[in-house]
Amino acid sequence: QPPTGPYVPQPWSCSMSPVSVSQFPGPAGCRPAKRRPLARILRWLTRLRMRKPGVLEMSTATENAIRFSGHTLDKATKAKVTLENYYSNLIAQHIERKQRLAKLEESLKDEGLSEAQKQEKRQQHAQKETEFLRLKRSRLGVEDFEPLKVIGRGAFGEVRLVQKKDTGHVYAMKILRKADMLEKEQVAHVRAERDVLVEADHQWVVKMYYSFQDPINLYLIMEFLPGGDMMTLLMKKDTLSEECTQFYIAETALAIDSIHKLGFIHRDIKPDNLLLDARGHIKLSDFGLCTGLKKSHRTDFYRDLSQAKASDFSFMFPASSPMDSKRRAESWKKNRRALAYSTVGTPDYIAPEVFLQTGYGPACDWWSLGVIMYEMLIGYPPFCSENPQETYRKVMNWRETLTFPPEVPISEEAKEAVGRFCSECERRLGAARGVDELRSGNTPFFRGVDWDHIRERPAAIPVEVRSIDDTS
Repeated sequence: QPPTGPYVPQPWSCSMSPVSVSQFPGPAGCRPAKRRPLARILRWLTRLRMRKPGVLEMSTATENAIRFSGHTLDKATKAKVTLENYYSNLIAQHIERKQRLAKLEESLKDEGLSEAQKQEKRQQHAQKETEFLRLKRSRLGVEDFEPLKVIGRGAFGEVRLVQKKDTGHVYAMKILRKADMLEKEQVAHVRAERDVLVEADHQWVVKMYYSFQDPINLYLIMEFLPGGDMMTLLMKKDTLSEECTQFYIAETALAIDSIHKLGFIHRDIKPDNLLLDARGHIKLSDFGLCTGLKKSHRTDFYRDLSQAKASDFSFMFPASSPMDSKRRAESWKKNRRALAYSTVGTPDYIAPEVFLQTGYGPACDWWSLGVIMYEMLIGYPPFCSENPQETYRKVMNWRETLTFPPEVPISEEAKEAVGRFCSECERRLGAARGVDELRSGNTPFFRGVDWDHIRERPAAIPVEVRSIDDTS
C-alpha cells in the first residue's frame, strides 16, 4: 500500500518524456523543489534524442551539438576519476578483508586451539580490522608531515623527505602541481602512476601509502628508499663486475616483468629510476610523472632535430677529437648528474621504435635494460654522444653503432646478452615471454641466477644506512 499523508510518490513513467518537478510535491509547508542545472541538461538531452535520433552518438555531430566549457570538462574528468577510484577501492577492500579472514580461519585449523581460543583470535582480528578501517577513514593533509629535506625535482613539482608527526615514520612525499598537469593534459598519466603504485607487486615497485590533495597540489606519500639510485651507484663506480651486473639486471628484469603483467609499460627505464632499498635491492620508480614527462622525454622533441643548438649541450662532452673509452666514461660520469636534471635530457635509453612513433609495446623496456647493462659493464651508454641529436642518430642506426670498445674486456656471454636486448623489436630478449626468456637458460649470461630467491640473498653491493633519513 502507498504511504498515507500529503506526500504520495507517483509511479515512474516508462516513456522518455521528461517528468515535471511539479508532479512530485514535497511535504506540506515545504517549498517546491528547484530545478537544478543537471536536471535541465538531462531534459534537454532527452528532448534532443527524441527529435533527432542518433545525434548523441560519438561523432562530429555530437561535438557540434554539445559544447562544454573547459571548466565543465575538467570537473567531469575529476568526477569520473573520483567515482571509479572510490568503487574500485571499495571492492578491493572488501575482497582483501575476506581474504584476510579466510587466511585467519585456515591458520586456526592448523594451530590445534580450543573453540574459546579460536573465538578470542577472531575477536582480536575483528578489532584490528576495525582499527584499520578507522585509520583509512582519517583524512590526512600536508600538515600531518614534517618536511626534512628536498630529495628530487621534476617537471610538475618536487619530492621531499618527510616524517609523519604521529608515528615518526619517514616517507618520500611527491608533490605535483595540479595546474601544470591540467594545462599539459597529464591527468591520465597521473592516474596511471597512481594505479601502478597501488596495484603493483611492492616487492619490485616503490610502495604508495597515502594520497591526498589541496586546492593547489596533489600529494603522493611513498616508501622512502635510503639506498639511493642506480645512477648514483654508477657514478661512484667506474664499472661493475659481471657478477654485480648479473644481479642488478636480473632484479630489474623481474621488476619490469611484474609491471608488464599488470598491463603497464614503464617507457622510462634508466638508472635514475632504479632505486635501492635499505638492503641494496632494486625497486622501480617514476612511472612517467617526474623526469618522464619533461619535454626532454617527449619523442617529438628528438625527432625535430633542427630546433636544438649544439651550445645547449656543451656541458656533455667538449668539442674535440673522438675519445677513447676511458675518456668517454670519465666525461659521462662527470656530467651525468647535470644531464639528469637538465631541461634538455638525453635519449640514450629510449628504444628506436619509440622515436618512430608507429606503435610500441613492452619490448621498449627490455631495450632500455640492455642499454643499462652496457653502461654497467663499460662505464657509459652505448650511444652517448656530444648532443642528443647525435645520440638519436646512433640509436636509429644501432646495427652499425652498437659496438664494444676493445680496451674494456668483457665476456662473450655479456656481449651476447646486450646484443639480444638491443635488437629488433620482434626478436628482442624478453619481448615474447618476459622474464621467462631470461630464466630459460638460453641466455648463458644469466645461468646460475637464483630467480626465485634473489631478493632474499645479500645484495651484490651492500648499502650502508647511517640514519632513518640518510640520503647520502
